[in-house]
Amino acid sequence: MRARRLRAGLKGWGGVATMAVACALVAVFALCVPLSGRGLDDGRSVTQASQTTVEKAEEDCEAPEKQTLSPSSADGDTIQAIKDREGEKRKLIVGVDQNSYRWGYRNPNSGKTAELEGFDIDLVHRIADDILGDPDAVQFKAIPTDQRIPAIQDGRVDMVVRTMTINCDRIEDVAFSAPYFKTGQQVLAPKSSPVKGYDDTLADRKICTAAGSTAYSTLEADQKDGKLPATTDISTTVPNQLDCLVRLQLGEVDAVVTDGALAASQAAQDPTVQLKGDAFTAEYYGVAMKKDADDLVRRVNQILVDYREDTANGWQASYGKWLSATLGKDAKKSEPPAPQYLRNT
Repeated sequence: MRARRLRAGLKGWGGVATMAVACALVAVFALCVPLSGRGLDDGRSVTQASQTTVEKAEEDCEAPEKQTLSPSSADGDTIQAIKDREGEKRKLIVGVDQNSYRWGYRNPNSGKTAELEGFDIDLVHRIADDILGDPDAVQFKAIPTDQRIPAIQDGRVDMVVRTMTINCDRIEDVAFSAPYFKTGQQVLAPKSSPVKGYDDTLADRKICTAAGSTAYSTLEADQKDGKLPATTDISTTVPNQLDCLVRLQLGEVDAVVTDGALAASQAAQDPTVQLKGDAFTAEYYGVAMKKDADDLVRRVNQILVDYREDTANGWQASYGKWLSATLGKDAKKSEPPAPQYLRNT
C-alpha cells in the first residue's frame, strides 16, 4: 500500500508527496536488499534492486484479496496442533467482535445467556465443525479492532473472523483466506445532518473511526492526497466501531466512517441516523491467520468453497438470516468475487 501511495504521489495525485519522501523510502528499501559484492562495486545495482522491490510490492498489492493459498482439506502441523488439544481445551480459538449488530454481537434476548450471534459467528461455527467435528467447539475471544493482528501474531487466537478487510498493509503481517464478503467504506450521519456523503460536506466536520481500521487509514491517506477536505477532523478514534455510534449519538462527532455493511447495521439500531452517499471504496472481508499457518489457510479456503455452495445452510442462508434486513434481500452486491489463489508460498 505504501508503494502504491508513493507511486500515486509522484504522478501528482494530490500533489503532496515530495521527492524527499520518495528518496527516504527508496533508502529504506535499499537497506532491506541483500548486498552482494557486485552491488558494493556498483551503487547502481542497489538502486535498481530497490526500484525492483518497490515495483514488486506495488504489483503484488494490486489485488490483496487474491494473495491466498489454494484450497485443501489436508491436515497439517497447525491443524493437528488444534486437534491435539485435550479436554475442555480442544477448541478452535477465534478472535471476534461482540458489539457489531448482526455480525458478532451478544443478543440479550436469545434466552441462552446472551450467546454470540451473527454472520461472522455462523462462519466460525462452520469452520469449527469442519476441523473438530463440532460446531460448538469454539473459544470466542472478543478483541478490539486494533488488536486483531497482535492477537494472531502473539498466538492468543488461531484466527480472527471479525469483519476484517484484506488490504496491502495487513497481508505483510498475517495470512488471509479468500474473501467471504464484499463491502466498501461509507459515511454514517444523523438524518438531519447537512453531510451528504464522502465529499466537501465533510469540511469542518469531526469524523469518528475505529483505531487500526481500514476506515482510518483511508481517511488519513485521502486527506494527504487532497481527496478529503483539510479541515475535516479525523482525530477521533475508538477501540470498537460501535463506540463511534455512541459518540455520534452524544453529539461528540458529526459523522462516522466505516464499512457499509457495519454502518447499515448501526443504522438499523438507531433510526435517527442513515448512510450518506454511496460506498467510496471496494473492500473484502477475509479470515486472518498466522503467516506460516499454510495448512490452516488452505483448509479455511476449502471450507469457504463448500460454504458458498451450500445453499441450504451456508453463506446465502446466513446472509438471509442476519443481513438481508439491513443490506437488502438481493445479496449479489455483497457476494465476494470468485476466489483466485495467487499466493504460492
